[in-house]
Amino acid sequence: MKISLFVTCLSDALFPRVAESMARLLARYGVHLEFPEIQTCCGQPAYNSGYWEDARISARTILDAFEDSDFVVSPSGSCTYMIHHYPDLFKDDPLYLKKAKALQFKSYEFTQFLVDVLGVTDVGAVYPQKVTYHPSCHGSRLLGVKDEPMKLLNQVKGLELVPLPFAEDCCGFGGTFAVKMADISGAMVTEKSDHVLETEATVLVGLDMACLMNIAGNLRHRGEKVQVKHLAELLYEGVSVHEHS
Repeated sequence: MKISLFVTCLSDALFPRVAESMARLLARYGVHLEFPEIQTCCGQPAYNSGYWEDARISARTILDAFEDSDFVVSPSGSCTYMIHHYPDLFKDDPLYLKKAKALQFKSYEFTQFLVDVLGVTDVGAVYPQKVTYHPSCHGSRLLGVKDEPMKLLNQVKGLELVPLPFAEDCCGFGGTFAVKMADISGAMVTEKSDHVLETEATVLVGLDMACLMNIAGNLRHRGEKVQVKHLAELLYEGVSVHEHS
């Protein structure tokens, strides 16, 4: 089995610990991730802005990078769902349409792969903190990742999971939306941060670093001390601390 890491731009450039945590966790279950170095951006910024030809350039590179992989695993629901748009992008290109359909069905967001493919819900983590969870829009609404993170969080020993009020509301990032509609985006993330603070959680966790980066920036700007982590980071920290204690 060739199982590959689709690292995504944000994890690669800004949050390498997320992909590292994911890789180390999966290695505990005998999954040693391959890393095709030619991979690039999934093309989502160009696609969402209407630059479909530019999106196809990125998408072709992704399709070629993972052509030989049996499974592709990513720490982002948003980037994973972008692959579901590839068949539309290549509907007039028979060769790449075939590759696009194949990649769509073998690509998984991290928790999907861990829970639905490997059948793992308890990684043996211990994390005695009050935690709240933000379900990012693309991952939860489009990719359908809802139960998987809950199953994983509910098995973490010592963790108190506090429901996030209006959890389904968007954080306001939305990629280029945050640039084009900065005032609306700012109001949305401020509201989201207000709800995070209402929970009195010490840690906010999620599955998409774009959303988490947006919320974390707002919280830092306000001088708040809530830690913001990807679920892979929290789980791996919980396993590491437990093993070394």
